[in-house]
Amino acid sequence: MSDAVISASGLTKYFGKKCVVDQVSFEVPRGSVTAFLGRNGSGKTTTLRMLLGMMEPTRGGSTILGHDSQRIPPRARAQIGYLAENHPLVPWMTVNQARRFQAAFYPRWNQGIFDATVDHFGLDRGTKAGSLSRVQREGLALACTLAPEPELLVLDDPALGLDPVARRALLESILFIMRTPHRTVLLSSHLLDDIERVADYLLILDRSVLRAACPLEVFRERIAQYQLTFESEPPPLPEIPGLLDTLRVNHMLRVTVANPREDLDAVLYGLHPIELQKQPLNFQDAITAYMSDHRSRGFFLEMAEEGKGKGAA
Repeated sequence: MSDAVISASGLTKYFGKKCVVDQVSFEVPRGSVTAFLGRNGSGKTTTLRMLLGMMEPTRGGSTILGHDSQRIPPRARAQIGYLAENHPLVPWMTVNQARRFQAAFYPRWNQGIFDATVDHFGLDRGTKAGSLSRVQREGLALACTLAPEPELLVLDDPALGLDPVARRALLESILFIMRTPHRTVLLSSHLLDDIERVADYLLILDRSVLRAACPLEVFRERIAQYQLTFESEPPPLPEIPGLLDTLRVNHMLRVTVANPREDLDAVLYGLHPIELQKQPLNFQDAITAYMSDHRSRGFFLEMAEEGKGKGAA
């Protein structure tokens, strides 16, 4: 990409002997809302902290806004808004004290944005942060993050624990930020419906390794799902390149594939199903299949029923 706001090259992090981020390389396009996806423990938060210079990598490196992540000058940091996981705040500070503290670090501060966000979340300016509810803490943290009108907004699972109304306010805030050209959002989240609404670029981290980096629409187009029906139990599958997930239930076999080859239909018809259908696949199902364990399975509760009583005395 010719105009990347963030660039990572071989980014690697070990904690002791455990590798939590493994040779990750990617770029975040300027002007995009880039979704950073992965299962719990995949290394997303560690990656974000290395990108922001809050943690030193074991190997590799990264740049952010054109600067080495480990040496970000104050003027560049003032262009970065970071909303950390769980929204940490100084508990003894009131809402107004938190505003004054945060504003002191930024040459630009839009008081109107701060006030509108605080009012939307119904915050009393004299209340201490430690006395706020989870949703109210989110509102205060979001107000402090948005008021400097950052060029780059980094959000680490910001909607965790929020109710639908608060989540909508968060999404509207992201869209508000993106009204100005060349602003960029890097968003880590497990809420795939929200991601689909606002993101246009995807990064997928799976077991510490980057598995995908592409526009959202490209990802969606490259995942295909087929449902096969047989007269009896489905036969074993031959080797299929890009196979992500298979589900066997009674006489039905469902197959999900990444980057399906032109001969896939012929391969599946070679299993002699009585019916083969290519099924529409929504974004959430495509992501879930892509991050699956890539194995054949049935409904796990159905398998539990089949094994019922095996462990009984």
